[in-house]
Amino acid sequence: MKELLVKPEVQSFSTFAEFASGFDLNRDDLILTNEFIYRPIMEKENLSCKYIFQEKYGTGEPTDIMVDQILEEMNRTTCKRVIAVGGGTIIDIAKVLILEGAVNVDVLYDKECLTKEKELIIVPTTCGTGSEVTNLAIINRTRKGTKMGLGSPAMYADYAVLIPEFLKTLPYYVFATSSIDALIHAVESYLSPSRTDYTEIFSEAAIRMILSGYCRIANEGQDARFADSEMYLKASDFAGIAFGNSGCAAVHAMSYALGGKYHVPHGESNYQFFTDVLNKYQEKQPEGKIRELEEMIRRITNEAGYMPGSPAMNGIRILESLLSKVLEKKPMSAFGAVQEDIRPFAESTVENQQRLLKNNYVPLSTEEIEEIYQARLQG
Repeated sequence: MKELLVKPEVQSFSTFAEFASGFDLNRDDLILTNEFIYRPIMEKENLSCKYIFQEKYGTGEPTDIMVDQILEEMNRTTCKRVIAVGGGTIIDIAKVLILEGAVNVDVLYDKECLTKEKELIIVPTTCGTGSEVTNLAIINRTRKGTKMGLGSPAMYADYAVLIPEFLKTLPYYVFATSSIDALIHAVESYLSPSRTDYTEIFSEAAIRMILSGYCRIANEGQDARFADSEMYLKASDFAGIAFGNSGCAAVHAMSYALGGKYHVPHGESNYQFFTDVLNKYQEKQPEGKIRELEEMIRRITNEAGYMPGSPAMNGIRILESLLSKVLEKKPMSAFGAVQEDIRPFAESTVENQQRLLKNNYVPLSTEEIEEIYQARLQG
């Protein structure tokens, strides 16, 4: 039985300037990033690299249309390395750019075997995706009406580089949604039937780090996050290693229909269903790993001095209370969802997301998934 696979090599630098020098960035490199990341931190280094700014081709998370246009521009240049400096959108697109025969997205999804053509270096600038250590990209396939994963060993980066300097300029909303996403990665991998003793080490470490940081935010305010930038970045990386081996499950599976149709940011879309899915798991099988998770949450928050109210609250209720201090959870209707979406969302989740649903703590039927969507419609 496979216990743990850790790719790529992980390195860390305090600043982008140190990274640029250490990796000898030059004219043979293509950097995929956003202009709002480039201007305050990267521009002053006056590097000879080629640059592609993702927002030139559209905003939000990656769509097949956006990726196809970026592929077209990249294929007009020559480069030996692709360097992704950004959040989940940038990282997912970069994983596609380095593949052989990457003419367009549909071609890649139809290929039985993908091959890496260029070296890939990933520098995450948020603390949520964990994608720097996974071999998966999520793309909104607009022609199919849902987000879908594309995964291959060829899509692992050669290097993942952690630079906490980037988190210092991260807007609070992006910090909150991305770090909640990392927490969900850690929790779903912790509960996954594919977990191992090794993946649990990474899951538990990420859960502890993120919840401890959230307790400081709840007790001291939003700016408490800055002192913990390196911790959040590493927690996201740990969670990426965990879910890269054990997988994510129903929370992510359910988020794709909402995010795909209404363009809800990935972390916030996941947040919609996080504790509702945990409550459903607890309802169906209260003994076992879900109880261990509850106890862990109670222990971490107690040690960090977070007092949610009643000492009788179970771990999931404590988690809900703590998350509400970090980011208000909106109902699905706030993003435009309507009653007519509920059944199609449930059916789309079951039809298109079996890759994720197989990792559920306990199986969920179409009807149970529909119940969760229905409960979240008005919050």
